[in-house]
Amino acid sequence: MGSQWKKDATYLRAVREGYRSRAAYKLKEIQERFHLIRETDNILDLGAAPGSWLQVARETTRGRVLGIDLAPIAPLEGVTTITGDLTDHRLRDEARSILGTVTIVLSDASPKLSGNRSYDQARAIGLGEEVLSFACAVLKPGGHLVMKSFQGEDFSALLAETRQHFLSVRTFRSRASRKGSSEIYIVARNYVGCSGALE
Repeated sequence: MGSQWKKDATYLRAVREGYRSRAAYKLKEIQERFHLIRETDNILDLGAAPGSWLQVARETTRGRVLGIDLAPIAPLEGVTTITGDLTDHRLRDEARSILGTVTIVLSDASPKLSGNRSYDQARAIGLGEEVLSFACAVLKPGGHLVMKSFQGEDFSALLAETRQHFLSVRTFRSRASRKGSSEIYIVARNYVGCSGALE
């Protein structure tokens, strides 16, 4: 997070309320709007560091909560974490063994930004495709997916791909996103199956 964002109202609220980043309020907004997380859900968070979505997930469900990220995640009570690359297919079996039935996959992950808008957007779409592939490999039928993306020329293709595997796919912009951001969330409900192309 750049220093220019350190002292905005959302950041300060996160510090005051004990969340690890402003992103906590993005998931809270999504939950308030779509009511995805139920109290028995087992939740997988991909790209979970520093852990604010894990905190919200832990508050919302009594089920198991697992976070995966390339960066180590500081311990959270009642949360399991794995340091690893979500593109490593071996993690899919590990996630299933820890969670059992996976009912919700979350991802607020984004690539390291270079400042080149078209390059960064292409990398973000590639990451979204990896998240979708992981979700399709572990979600139970009827499960849900929430993932961050960025609007641009390739976004419609990712949205169309997601719609092949879920009965309902919506987009959502959070009030907690930084002003001027092209950040957008894909909220996909009721997983119905995955094509071989994503295996």
